[in-house]
Amino acid sequence: MKDLMGVMKQVGEMQARMQQMQEELSALEIEGQAGAGLVKVTLTGKGDMKKVQIDSSLMKPDEAEILEDLIVAATHDAKAKIETQLQAKMQDMTGGLPLPPGMKLF
Repeated sequence: MKDLMGVMKQVGEMQARMQQMQEELSALEIEGQAGAGLVKVTLTGKGDMKKVQIDSSLMKPDEAEILEDLIVAATHDAKAKIETQLQAKMQDMTGGLPLPPGMKLF
């Protein structure tokens, strides 16, 4: 019975750490860039877009498609950075225990 109580305590601690990590992710802001920094996108740790910065040199009507592609690329860059940070936080939280491939907690 002591083992079960110990496991339940660990589960409770893990839930508290998960909640704390969720809060940290909401406050985290990551910037992605494209076009050598001409387009910058800022996302929260949960992937919500907060800001888009576009260099004025790209504000030409005949270059709209290029600008659109750069915004998408900057967003992908920011999301990749978020994923890297999330994986590092998860590894710290789970004590280095590997999660099964494809398993995401968020």
